Amino acid sequence: MPKAEIKNFNTPDEQQEVDKASVATLNMSGGPVERSTLKSGWRWSEHIKPMAGTELCEVNHFGYIVSGQLGIRLVDGTELVARAGDVIAVPAGHDAWVIGDEPVVAIDWGAAANFGK
Repeated sequence: MPKAEIKNFNTPDEQQEVDKASVATLNMSGGPVERSTLKSGWRWSEHIKPMAGTELCEVNHFGYIVSGQLGIRLVDGTELVARAGDVIAVPAGHDAWVIGDEPVVAIDWGAAANFGK
């Protein structure tokens, strides 16, 4: 029988910090969930690409934007803007960046085990 679980991002199972970004991960029985906080000036191709070693982010994302605005450019050149309140499904093969001065806070069920990979 499945058990009930409650965890809180204030005490994550894992915490990663990189330039202009932090990621808190909760390892739940249904799979990991992450909260990313991306500061103004953050861009995947500048801050994560050197760690990932790929031209674009090769992770699928399925999440919710809590605050801020996130620009997304897909491999085919399509550009999108995700804003607070939006649910996103972004396929592998993209770049992303923070728009404006407000940090982006996002909850992601699709990428939690892959930050910086």
